[in-house]
Amino acid sequence: MLAAHRLKSPLKASSWLDQVARHRTAAVLIALALLPLVMPYHSLAVNILTFGLFACGFNLLFGYTGMLSFGHAAFFGAGAYGCGIAIAHYGLPWWLAIPLGLGLGALLALLIGALAIRSRGIYFAMVTLALAQCVYFIFLQASDLTGGDNGLRGVNVDAVVLGGLRFSLIDPIAKYYFVLVFVALAVALLSRILRSPFGAAIEAVRENEHRAAACGFDVSTIKYLAFVLSALFSALAGALHAIHLSTVALEALSYHISGQVLMVTLLGGMGTFFGPFVGALAFLAIEHIATNTIQYWQFVVGIVFIALVLFFPRGIWGTLLGWMRR
Repeated sequence: MLAAHRLKSPLKASSWLDQVARHRTAAVLIALALLPLVMPYHSLAVNILTFGLFACGFNLLFGYTGMLSFGHAAFFGAGAYGCGIAIAHYGLPWWLAIPLGLGLGALLALLIGALAIRSRGIYFAMVTLALAQCVYFIFLQASDLTGGDNGLRGVNVDAVVLGGLRFSLIDPIAKYYFVLVFVALAVALLSRILRSPFGAAIEAVRENEHRAAACGFDVSTIKYLAFVLSALFSALAGALHAIHLSTVALEALSYHISGQVLMVTLLGGMGTFFGPFVGALAFLAIEHIATNTIQYWQFVVGIVFIALVLFFPRGIWGTLLGWMRR
C-alpha cells in the first residue's frame, strides 16, 4: 500500500505538470493577470511585463537556439525610440507607433544579424556588443530626433479608444491590462513558434549544430531567422516600455540593459517558457527592495545573482520544475 502511494504521487505530479505544459500559454496569462494583486506598485507590475517580454525574446535566441548576444539592447531601444519618435514628433496614434517601433527593430536585426551570424560562440557575442554600441552612438548623435543624452520626452498616450469604449492609461490598472494584451499575443505567438517544426530545428541547432547540418538543416538560415524573431519580441517590449514611461532614456540602448536581460534570463531559467517572467519578477523585486534599503544596491543584486547561479544553475523556474518532477 505504501509503495503504491509513493508511486502514485510522482505520477500525479507529472500528470499535472504535463497539463500545465500543454496549456502553458493560458497558465502564463492567468499568472500575469493576477500579478497586480500581489505587487506593491502597479508600475512595478508593468515593468515586470515589459522586461519579461524582453527576456522572452532574448531567451528565444539564447535559451532555445544557444546563441549568446550582448547587444540585444539595440532592439529594445530601437523599438522604444521608433514608437516614441512617432508619437512625440509626428503625433501618430499608438496603433501606428507600435508597428513602427517593431519595423525599426526588425530593420536593425536584419542588418546586425547579417553581419554577426557569420561568427560563433564568444565572437558572436562580441560582434553583437560592438554593433549595438554603434547603434547607441548613432542615436546619441541624432539628438534632434532622440533628444541625445536627455532622452526623448513627450511619448504621451493618455487613452485608448476601442469600439466606442475609452480606457484611460493614466489609470495604472488600465495601463497594465493594455500592455498585457500585447504580451498575451506575443506569448501565444512564441508558444506557436516553439511547437512548430522551426522550434524543433532551433533546438536541434542548440544541441549539436554540426549534426543538425548533417541532417539537412540550413543552419545559417535558422540562426538568422531566430535572431530576427528574437529582436522583434525585444522591440515590442521596448515600444510598450516607452508608452508605459512616456519617455525613452538613452540608457535603453546601453550595454547595461543587455547585461540585465541576460541576468533576468539566467535567474528565471534559460530555455524555459515561463522562466523569463519569473526572472523579471525576481530581479526587479530584489532591485526595488535593495534600492529602498541601502545605497549600493547593485552589490546586493550581484550577491543574490551569484548565489542563485551557484545553487540554482537551472534558474528559479527551472529548478522548481526539476523538484516537482521528482
